[in-house]
Amino acid sequence: MPCSIPMIEGLIRGIEMQRLFIVVMLVCTKVASAEPTAQIDITEFSDISKHWHDQHPDNIASYYATDDFIAIANNLLLYQRSSGAWPKNVDPLRILSDKERDKLIRNKSASDGTFDNRNTYPQIRFLAFAYQRSQDKRYQTAALMGLEYILNTQYANGGWAHTPERREGYYAYITFADDVMPGILTLLRQISEGRPEFSFITDNVRLRCQLALAQGDALLLKLQWRIGDRTTIWAGQYNPVTLAPTGARSFELPGLVTWESVNVVRYLMSIPEPSAKVIHAIESAISWFESHALIGIRVVKVPAATVQFKYHRASFDLNVVKDLNAPAIWARFYDLKDESVFFAGRNGIKVRTLEEVDADRRTGYSWYGDWPTQLLSNDYSLWKQRLTEQNKPVN
Repeated sequence: MPCSIPMIEGLIRGIEMQRLFIVVMLVCTKVASAEPTAQIDITEFSDISKHWHDQHPDNIASYYATDDFIAIANNLLLYQRSSGAWPKNVDPLRILSDKERDKLIRNKSASDGTFDNRNTYPQIRFLAFAYQRSQDKRYQTAALMGLEYILNTQYANGGWAHTPERREGYYAYITFADDVMPGILTLLRQISEGRPEFSFITDNVRLRCQLALAQGDALLLKLQWRIGDRTTIWAGQYNPVTLAPTGARSFELPGLVTWESVNVVRYLMSIPEPSAKVIHAIESAISWFESHALIGIRVVKVPAATVQFKYHRASFDLNVVKDLNAPAIWARFYDLKDESVFFAGRNGIKVRTLEEVDADRRTGYSWYGDWPTQLLSNDYSLWKQRLTEQNKPVN
C-alpha cells in the first residue's frame, strides 16, 4: 500500500549521508554464514531520491511502502538501462504513471547510466536481496547485468569513472566524490567474500570480482595524497591517465575532500585482515582528520526569502559565526599544497570564506560538516580493538 508523502520525505531528508554509510557498512559486513538480511534496506537510495525531490519540490506523487520490495524492485527493472546501469536522481519508491513507464521502456538504450550520487551499486545489492526473497529470475538477471556493467567499465589501472559512458570533462575522471570508489569496492568485496545474498553468482564471475577488487584496492592506496613525507586523505577526482587530482563541477576545485575520505577509511576498516599498507593508510587518515578539525566556529541557518534555484529551493541562508563551545567541524575542501580551507562558487573562483560563495552554492552544497566525528570517536577505536583481538596469540 502507498506511504504518505510526509513519511517518505521525512525518511529521505532525515538521513545524513555519512551516517547512512555507517548503516550500510554494518548491515553489509555480516559473516558469510549468516542468512540473507530479512528486511531489505532502502536507505542506500536516499541520495538519488533526495536529488529528485530537490528538483521537484512541489511534487504530489504517491509512494510504495518501504517494505514493498517487489514494487520497488519492479521500479528498478524499469529504470535500468540496456547497459546494465541506472540513471541518477530518481525515486525508486515513487509510483509511476503509465506514461512514465512507457517512456522508460522506450529509453532503455539511453547512455545515462552513472555511479554519481551513490548510484547503480545500491540497485544491484537491492535486486540481489529481492531475488533471494522472491526467487524472481528477473531480479537475478538485472543484478547480474548491473554487475557486468561495473566489471566492464573498470579502468585498467583499477579505477572507475563518475559516468563511464561519457568521456568529456569530469565524467571520465576516477571518482571518490559521492563514494563512487568505496561504494563499488564495498559491493565487490561482499561478493568476493561469498555473502549469502550473492550466492547465485557463479565462481567465474566471483573470480572476476576478486580481481577487480584487488586492482581497485591497490589504486585506492596509491591515490592517497602525500604532502612531503606525510600521507593525508583523498581528492575528489583523479585524471585517469596521469592520476593527478583534478576538479569536477565549476565549484568543485581540485582538493582534499573530507566527507568522501571518511567513507574511504570506513571501507578500509571493513577489510577483515588488513595489510600493513592498509593499516598505514587508515592511521594516516585518522591523524589527518584529528589535526584538521575546525574549533570555535558554528554554521548557523538563518531565515531568508525563498528562492527556487535550478536544483534546489532555499528559504534560508548560512552564516559562519564564532562559538567557543561549538563541537568540532571540518570543511569539505582543503588545499592540496598548504591544506588550507577553501570554497568556490559557480564561477569557479577559489575563495576563503563561505560568505564569498554565491547564494545558490552556499545554500545548495555541504561546505562544512561533522563527517569524521563518528569515525574518530567510535569507529576507529572499535577497529583497533578488532585488530588487537585478531593478533592475540592462540593458546
